[in-house]
Amino acid sequence: MPPGITIAADAPQLSAANTGFMLICSALVMLMTPGLAFFYGGMVRVKSTLNMLMMSFISLGIVTILWVLYGFSIAFGTDHGSLFGWSSDYVGLSGIGLTELWDGYTIPVYVFAGFQLMFAIITPALISGALADRVKFTAWALFVALWATVVYFPVAHWVWGTGGWAFELGVIDFAGGTAVHINAGAAALGVILVIGKRVGFKKDPMRPHSLPLVMLGAALLWFGWFGFNAGSWLGNDDGVGAMMFLNTQVATAAAMLAWLAYEKIRHGAFTTLGAASGAVAGLVAITPSGGSCSPLGAIAIGAIAGLLCAMAVGLKFKFGYDDSLDVVGVHLVGGVVGSLLVGFFATGGVQSDAKGLFYGGGLDQLGKQAAGVGAVLAYSMIASAILAFLVDKTIGMRVSEDEEVGGIDQVQHAETAYDFSGAGGGTAPRTAAVPGPVQEAGKAANEKNKRVDA
Repeated sequence: MPPGITIAADAPQLSAANTGFMLICSALVMLMTPGLAFFYGGMVRVKSTLNMLMMSFISLGIVTILWVLYGFSIAFGTDHGSLFGWSSDYVGLSGIGLTELWDGYTIPVYVFAGFQLMFAIITPALISGALADRVKFTAWALFVALWATVVYFPVAHWVWGTGGWAFELGVIDFAGGTAVHINAGAAALGVILVIGKRVGFKKDPMRPHSLPLVMLGAALLWFGWFGFNAGSWLGNDDGVGAMMFLNTQVATAAAMLAWLAYEKIRHGAFTTLGAASGAVAGLVAITPSGGSCSPLGAIAIGAIAGLLCAMAVGLKFKFGYDDSLDVVGVHLVGGVVGSLLVGFFATGGVQSDAKGLFYGGGLDQLGKQAAGVGAVLAYSMIASAILAFLVDKTIGMRVSEDEEVGGIDQVQHAETAYDFSGAGGGTAPRTAAVPGPVQEAGKAANEKNKRVDA
C-alpha cells in the first residue's frame, strides 16, 4: 500500500501465514466500526443513542455491497488518468481466481479486497459523529452510498492504487491518514456547513449520556487499530508491520497523556472523555506516519497530535460550526498532523528510504505530504458539501425541529435506547430529599460542568 515497496525478483508464492494474519487483521478492522458506534453512541444525549449506533452500522451494509459491485474496481482496478481505477474482472469480484495473488504480495486478491473493504466501511461511519441529533436516517443512507462512490473509492485509488497520482508522487500514507481520516474529517466539515447547527447549539447542555460506553468504544477502536495499522503492510515477513504495531501503541499512549495534561491545565480535571478522545487522536496521527518513524518519533507524533487536537475541538465554538462529536477536531486535525509530520520524522529505514527533515531529507517529503493533504482535504470537503446539498434539496437531510427536540431515536427508529418501565416497582411514598454532602457535591459538579461547557 505505501510507496517505496521493494518486490523480489522471484514471483511470490501464497503464504498461509500471511494470509491467516491478514484475515485476522481484517476482522479486527471490521470490529472498529461497532467500536466507533459505541464511542459515538455514548457521547450523544440519550435521545439520540440508537440513531448514532445505526449511522455506523448501516455503513457495514451499504458499503459492503457497493464494494463488491464496483467499489474495489474503482479503488484498485487498472489506473485511468491517475484519478480512478477500473477492471472488469473486479466488477462483482467475479473474475478473480481463488488463489490468485495480489500483485507483488503473498496473499490472495480476495483477502486484500476483504481487508480494504473494512477501511471503506469505517470511513463514512466516521463522518456521522459530526451530524449527531439532526439527520434523517434515509438521507444519511443515501449520502453514504453517494459519498463512497464519488469520494472514498477514487481517493483510495489516488493514495494506494498503482498509478494513482498521490501514490506515484511518493505521498506516504501507511494506513489512511489522508484516505480515511482527512477524507472523513473534511467531509464532515463540508456537510455540517450545509445542514447547519443543532437546535440549542451553544445554549443547551449537550454532554455525553454514557461515558462507560465511550470508554468501551475507545477500547474497541484501540484494539482493532492494531489490525488497521499493522495489517496495512499486507504481510509479516520483514518487521515493518511489527514496527507499526509498536508505534501504534506508543503514539496512542503519548497522545492520551498529552490530551489529559492539556485538559488538567485548561479545565482543572482529568476526564474519561479526554482520555478516550486523546487515545483516538493518537491513533489517527500515527496511522499515516507509523511505518516511517522510530518509536521515539512515535512518542513525539502522538504528543503533538494529542495537544493540537485537544486545542482544536474548541474551535467549533469560536467559528460557529456544529461538529457534534469533534470529528473535525480529532480526525481532520489529527490526520493532517500525522501526515505532515512524516515530512519531519521519517527515518528512511523502515517502510522506505524516504527521509524527513530531522533525518537529513530536507523539505522534499514534507512537500509531497502537503500536496496529498491539501488535495484530499479540498476535494473531500467540496464534493461532500455538494452531495449534502443535493440530498437536502431532493429528500431533505434534516428532521424537523420538533422531531429533533423530542428525540431522533423515536422518530427515525421507533425505539429508545433504555427502557426503565420495568425498573423499580415499589410503592413507598416519596419523601423530600434532605440536603447533605452528596447533594451539595453534585450541585458543585454541575456548576463546574456548566462553566466548562461555556
